[in-house]
Amino acid sequence: MSKKVVTFGEIMMRLQTPGYQRFVQAGSLEMIFGGGEANVAVSLANYGFAPYFVTKLPKNPLGDACIASLRKYGVDTSYIARGGERLGIYFVEKGASQRASNVVYDRSHSSIAGAQAEDFQWDAIFDGAAWFHFTGITPALSDGCAQLTLDACRAAKAHGVSVSCDLNFRKKLWSSEKAGQVMGQLMEYVDVLIANEEDAEKVFGIKAANTDITGGELSDEGYKDVAKQLVARFGFKKVAITLRESISASVNNWAAMLYDSELDAFYKSKKYNMTIVDRVGGGDSFGGGLIYALLSAYENQECIEFATAASCLKHSIEGDFNLVSADEVKNLMKGDGSGRVQR
Repeated sequence: MSKKVVTFGEIMMRLQTPGYQRFVQAGSLEMIFGGGEANVAVSLANYGFAPYFVTKLPKNPLGDACIASLRKYGVDTSYIARGGERLGIYFVEKGASQRASNVVYDRSHSSIAGAQAEDFQWDAIFDGAAWFHFTGITPALSDGCAQLTLDACRAAKAHGVSVSCDLNFRKKLWSSEKAGQVMGQLMEYVDVLIANEEDAEKVFGIKAANTDITGGELSDEGYKDVAKQLVARFGFKKVAITLRESISASVNNWAAMLYDSELDAFYKSKKYNMTIVDRVGGGDSFGGGLIYALLSAYENQECIEFATAASCLKHSIEGDFNLVSADEVKNLMKGDGSGRVQR
């Protein structure tokens, strides 16, 4: 039986230059859609779950196209509110080799940023749900969105729903100080926290020792300490930390770690060396994989292996969405990463 999972956040129109062209070169832009929590919902739909994505979109053809893109991949859009001023946009110029990718946001006054409490009937939304997921991007959009996220977390807990959060700090949206205040209030409702090598430091001031992310040096012991500090402060059941070693914009090493606070045990995935097609949505695909594995009652080691393998595959796919099946992820977990043609 498929499980009902609810995600809440902003989905935007993504306008990207063709191939690896720079903005100044491009004579046209390609249009798709994407956003943190929507990306997670698409992953879960591909794995056979029943994800519901909650947001607010303008009542115009662009909002219609956005909804159609979600429905195409099996995401339920029944709870999406309509209205407001506009759909947020982000522009992408993909990096290559030593040139970093560049993202430019145009999301001020988006429909979701101006959403009101009456737009969402949380009791109905969480009826029969097993899981709720949000990211640190959503409460950063506006004070109203921060309150809506808090309302959602409270309603989820009232319905006995497990809650996960990807910290996803965005310096272009708010300061570390504001992020720490707002996210700190939300953390009391979170069972599973997902963070990367920067988030815990930028949001909560918790830094991994002996780590240089720009130099590609990550310390396992440092991140074990980070996970334990996060649990000590907020009482999470599990903390997952993604470990990205950026060799260049085109080549990354990718692994992850899971801490189970009840067992006081750490689990680390295998490491993948990736040649990147598109890294946007990489963290979201990890979150989707982790939620799927946890709800499928996988053992902890299997959970972190599935999430990491799912995210590894996402880096090979254009766009925000991770368009892979659970079987494809499991094949990679078993060691089939050769890329040979499947006949």
